Amino acid sequence: MNRTKGDEEEYWNSSKFKAFTFDDEDDELSQLKESKRAVNSLRDFVDDDDDDDDLERVSWSGEPVGSISWTIKETAGNSGSTHEGREQKSRNNFSSYGQLSKPVSTYSLSSLFKGRTRFGSFQSLSDALSDTSAKSYAPELGRPKGEYRDYSNDWSLSDTVRRLRKGKVCSLERFRSLQDKLQLLEEAVSMHDGNVITAVLIFLKRTLSKEILFRELEVRQVALRHLIHFLKEIGDQKLLLDLFRFLDRTDELALSHYREHLNIQDPEKRKEFLKTCVGLPFSAEDSAHIQDHYTLLERQIIIEATDRHLESAGQTEIFRKHPRKASILNMPLVTTLFYSCFYHYTEAEGTFSSPVNLKKTFKIPDKQYVLTALAARAKLRAWHDVDALFTTKNWLGYTKKRAPIGFHRVVEILHKNSAPVQILQEYINLVEDVDIKLNLATKFKCHDVVIDTCRDLKDRQQLVAYRSKVDKGSAEEEKIDATLNNLHIRWKN
Repeated sequence: MNRTKGDEEEYWNSSKFKAFTFDDEDDELSQLKESKRAVNSLRDFVDDDDDDDDLERVSWSGEPVGSISWTIKETAGNSGSTHEGREQKSRNNFSSYGQLSKPVSTYSLSSLFKGRTRFGSFQSLSDALSDTSAKSYAPELGRPKGEYRDYSNDWSLSDTVRRLRKGKVCSLERFRSLQDKLQLLEEAVSMHDGNVITAVLIFLKRTLSKEILFRELEVRQVALRHLIHFLKEIGDQKLLLDLFRFLDRTDELALSHYREHLNIQDPEKRKEFLKTCVGLPFSAEDSAHIQDHYTLLERQIIIEATDRHLESAGQTEIFRKHPRKASILNMPLVTTLFYSCFYHYTEAEGTFSSPVNLKKTFKIPDKQYVLTALAARAKLRAWHDVDALFTTKNWLGYTKKRAPIGFHRVVEILHKNSAPVQILQEYINLVEDVDIKLNLATKFKCHDVVIDTCRDLKDRQQLVAYRSKVDKGSAEEEKIDATLNNLHIRWKN
């Protein structure tokens, strides 16, 4: 250490440590108190972690670490002679106090502050905590008595159900007899908690045979409904079919069997499976839907094979300009109709892919057919086909335009597909309601329709107000001025 002799004398004279004495008044308890005070005094010196030359390491006996007496005592403690030394010391120095045992530590007092072991190397906090040689003297706290009951098997039926309702761990394996299991189920039903009922049903499903389970649930309708719902959710179709067959529910049995087609990905296998569903005991309406589903898939397979070949050959113009984005297999009827109107609109009625054939086969309503065909042909900008879609002839040979969906919807669909202004004006003029006609013409900027409608209504103020919405010097402005200056028009305002 780098101290002068004067500094050392000042340090030892001012220190609170006392040398060991054999006086009767300095018993071991006094030494322990002195050592504790020494530890507290060290806190004033430990300010710099990097400088430990100014600290004296002190053992539990109050002696500096590294001194001859400390080395002898440490060696004696390690060799097992500490106990005899304490007895001799007790006989010489103590008359009324018993010997206090002190643990032999591998750490000096300064290491508690400096983070170093007795051999001088630094030790991290995680290393100190993971040191298995250090003994923990903290007492182990016992668990509350209630926690031990959580894992016991002496719960009553009501207590078991209440614990299940609270989401606590509770084993049902101790309910072994059929009577106990049924009582547990009835107790769960009485709690009116679907989760508890389902948990008990899962236990019964695992521990009872199908015949016994179905027989007991047949007279317990609440539990039966929960089991049916649970089997549908997990997709256990086999057990669900067995249950419906046992209950003689033919309609639900047929629907459950039909639902299995959703798990079949191959189109040919799905078609064959749907064919087996046609003869199942469905209601009349459901039977028609099953038949249509089978017929639709059958046609989709034919159309898909043909169009795939035409697209790969590259000889058809429609497939070159508008390549297919997805397969038509397993698509809904409306999607199939749109596909046919897009790629096969002009085909003869006798082909499977003809839109007219689809309309007649599946009895598609006129409104649905016109709406789908209009969307498909407008997307292709085939305005001639759009015009022919709404043109009808009477028995005298006169033509007339008629729209089952209303011409206001026709205008909106045409505008959505970027139809020219002339096409929009033609169909806006076919709208019968005047207010709707003006709103559509103003919205889609069909100026001629607005001007002519205001003129027919003799509404001068509305025409003057609309004049500010057109471009200055445009043909529309000139037409408005000419209309306003027409002396043959008797304006109403």
